[in-house]
Amino acid sequence: MDGRDGLRAADSDRAAVADRLRVALDEGRLDLHEYDERLQRAYAARTYADLEALLTDLPPVTPTQWSGLAPTTGPTVSPLGDPLGQALTRGATARWLAEVWFPYLRVIAIVVTIWAVTSVLSQDLLYFWPAWVAGPWGAVLVVRTVTGLAGREPQRQAIKRQRRRERKQAKRAINPDNPQ
Repeated sequence: MDGRDGLRAADSDRAAVADRLRVALDEGRLDLHEYDERLQRAYAARTYADLEALLTDLPPVTPTQWSGLAPTTGPTVSPLGDPLGQALTRGATARWLAEVWFPYLRVIAIVVTIWAVTSVLSQDLLYFWPAWVAGPWGAVLVVRTVTGLAGREPQRQAIKRQRRRERKQAKRAINPDNPQ
C-alpha cells in the first residue's frame, strides 16, 4: 500500500471513476448489473484504495490516436441509404430548433390573439403591445439559436438522447418483466 491509497478521495475522484466505469459499460466490459454495483461502491468509497479496487480488472483508456485498432474510414449508411451522420444531424437540428422556437411561437400566437380580440371588442385598433413580448424574447432566441448551432448543441442533445435510449433498452433487456 503506497501512501496515497490511505488518503481520502474527493468527489471529483469518485466522478472520474464513475466516468471510467461508464466507458467500460459502453465498451461492453461490464454488464449493467455489475456497472450499477460498482457505481454504488464508487460513490460510497472513502479512500483512493477503495476506488482503485473498482478499476483493477479494467484496462486503461487508450486515446484513439494510440489505439491499435484502425477507425473506420468509410461513411456509415442508414438502412434508407443516406449517410447516417447527415440524417442524424439534420433530424437533430430540426428537433432542437423546434424545442427552442415552438414555445415562443405558441405564446406569441396567444398574445396576438388576445390583442386582436380586445381590438375587435373595443372597435378600435389598439396599440400593438405584443411586440414587447415578441421582440426581446425573439432576440434572445436568435442569439441562443446562433450560439447553439455554432456550438453543435443539437448533435450533443441527440447523442445524449441516444445514450438514454440505449440505457433504457439495456434495462429492459435485463428485466423484461418490468416494462418502464
